[in-house]
Amino acid sequence: MTVVVKLGGSVVTEKDQPETVAEDRLADLAGALGDAAVSDLVVVHGGGSFGHPHAAEHGISRSEGSRDAAAARDVAAAMEELNAAVVGALAAAGVPAVPVHPFSAGYRTADGDLRLPTGQLAAMLDEGFVPVLHGDVLTQVGKGATIVSGDELVTHVAEELGAGRVGLCSTVPGVLDESGDVVPEITDYEDVAAALGGSDATDVTGGMAAKVRALLALGAPAFVFGPDALPAFLAGEDAGTRIEG
Repeated sequence: MTVVVKLGGSVVTEKDQPETVAEDRLADLAGALGDAAVSDLVVVHGGGSFGHPHAAEHGISRSEGSRDAAAARDVAAAMEELNAAVVGALAAAGVPAVPVHPFSAGYRTADGDLRLPTGQLAAMLDEGFVPVLHGDVLTQVGKGATIVSGDELVTHVAEELGAGRVGLCSTVPGVLDESGDVVPEITDYEDVAAALGGSDATDVTGGMAAKVRALLALGAPAFVFGPDALPAFLAGEDAGTRIEG
């Protein structure tokens, strides 16, 4: 069974310190992944204090692009640096991790649809590798370079590879209700709309509302949880909030 795990940018980096890896936290997460008995594993990580500041500096987002090659190189280089740190931590923990850089592999259509092949990921899994993707810049027809988030990559890869389980390791212990308590299970967005915000504008931010909507559309159980719950998720247990439409 293929398992896709997203390590949030806020988890693997110190978000208030530019281009700083959260080395101890990353080592703990890598150790949990190294100890896991998962046959086919794909890892995706966010940008944290590496990609986001550079993207903001150049005015590049999911919807706003740039044809400045130097700007694209700047964001891509920052993400490749973080990816190298994540791959290195995983390798040190015994995970057969290999880097996969979306900028070189995919693109968006003029309508914004993601075109990212996954045959190479399936081949990597078949050969015993663990592909490690990351949020990145991506060429978009008519806009130059825009951003593809780790969350979008997670759902795309999970759908294309027919993943059996999906986990998003975040800084929060799960999806929180209006009282700040973890919601154990979500089967319909309306169950948590009041807590997350019911308007379409909420989704533009790429926050929890967008995550929940995307995960509900998957054909596999997905979980949002904090770093301490990663071992439980990898062991096949429910962790944090279970999301399944």
